[in-house]
Amino acid sequence: MNFILRWDKAHTKSAALYTGVSETEATPLAAPIPGAAHIGNPMQLKNPILGLCQQSTFMLSAAKVDQCPDDEGFEVAFAGRSNAGKSSALNTLTHASLARTSKTPGRTQLLNFFKLDDERRLVDLPGYGYAKVPIPLKQHWQRHLEAYLGSRESLKGLILMMDIRHPMTDFDLLMLDWAVASGMPMHILLTKADKLTYGAAKNTLLKVQSEIRKGWGDAVTIQLFSAPKRMGLEDAYTVLADWMELADKGAEATE
Repeated sequence: MNFILRWDKAHTKSAALYTGVSETEATPLAAPIPGAAHIGNPMQLKNPILGLCQQSTFMLSAAKVDQCPDDEGFEVAFAGRSNAGKSSALNTLTHASLARTSKTPGRTQLLNFFKLDDERRLVDLPGYGYAKVPIPLKQHWQRHLEAYLGSRESLKGLILMMDIRHPMTDFDLLMLDWAVASGMPMHILLTKADKLTYGAAKNTLLKVQSEIRKGWGDAVTIQLFSAPKRMGLEDAYTVLADWMELADKGAEATE
C-alpha cells in the first residue's frame, strides 16, 4: 500500500491511503495525549536504549529507497523542517556528532541511517521547506521521502521536530495527517525550548497539544526538548525504547 504526500502550499486536511497506482508526515516537560503511551516516567538507569544510542554508528546514506538497508528489524525516523533543529536533537540523543549540523539549513539531502545494533536503526530524513533549496532538489527529496514513508515495513515510529517558536507549519500538518492516516506512531519534540521562558514554553506545549487532540485525536505524544540544555532526553529515550521493543528488557534489568 502506497501513501502519496500532498505538498500543496495550501494545507488540506485530507491525507489518504492509496492502493496500487491510483491517486485519490506526569513531568513538566512532557504532555501525554490521552490514549497514548504515558511519557514522562523517569528513565530507568539500565534502560538499554541509552547504551545503544551512545554506541550508535553511521551506517549508510541512501538517495533512493532501493539503496536503504534490508527492510527488517526496527527503524525510527527523525523528520522536521530544515530549521527545526533535527540534526542537533539526533546528535544530543546519541551523545555523538552523527548527524551533520550546519548554519545553513537544508544540508541533509539523503536518508541517513545510523546503527544501534544488528536489528535497530535511527534514520535522519531530509529536511524540507528551506527557501534557498532549489525546487528540483525539493522535488527529489519529496519523491524519495514519500517512497520511504509509504513502503518501509521496519519503520516503527516517527519523531517529528517542531521549532517551539514556529510550530504547526504546513509540513508539520502534512506529517500529522500521514501518521494518523497510516497508523504510524508519532512523537513530537518541540525543539529549542530554551529559547523561551519556562512559562512560555509550557503554554506553547499545552496549546499545541490541544490543537493536535482536536484535529488528529489521541494517537500522538508531545514534549519540550532542548539540545543545548539537554532538556527532555529521558522522555525521548522512553519513547524510543518502547517503539524498539526494549522497554521490557529495561524493566527486567532492574529486577
